[in-house]
Amino acid sequence: MTNKLDDLASHFQQIIAGLGENPDREGLQDTPIRAAKAMQFLTQGYRQSLDTLVNNAVFESAMDEMVVVQDIELYSMCEHHMLPFIGKCHIAYLPSGKVLGLSKFARIVDMYARRLQIQENLTREIAEAIETVTGAKGVAVVIEAQHMCMMMRGVEKQNSRMKTSMMLGQFRKSQATRTEFLTLIRDR
Repeated sequence: MTNKLDDLASHFQQIIAGLGENPDREGLQDTPIRAAKAMQFLTQGYRQSLDTLVNNAVFESAMDEMVVVQDIELYSMCEHHMLPFIGKCHIAYLPSGKVLGLSKFARIVDMYARRLQIQENLTREIAEAIETVTGAKGVAVVIEAQHMCMMMRGVEKQNSRMKTSMMLGQFRKSQATRTEFLTLIRDR
């Protein structure tokens, strides 16, 4: 891991120099290693697996009504510009004999968000992971986020938000189920 960290730090030093800065000036001397460590943290989802993360926290349950977990904070890195996007994720599922430990929803969101990513794919990956782990009759995921690549560069629109949704199983088949979920996450 140290070799990868050293390689990343070397690349960050080259980027700093390429920007016309002096990587040896006092304020920047330790920046390459700090930036490398930050990037490793922000992309740690590549080094995680769904099975290890869930760690058998799937439990038998007679619950068969909708379970909603909302306002899960997330941040990710846009794969196009490597700038952050920050927002929240809302998840619902219809258990089919099994429920997932509550903290695992946030861990699943983080695992996929901590990769170079686009929001559309992130939404799908989270939904499919929850479906895989729980065997649910249906899964719904909505993500709303602000993208620094749109706010800090390009069109520079400060108040724009992107919303994406993925509906699987009963959430895709049943308008009533989908409407119930969307109403629940709207009523706060």
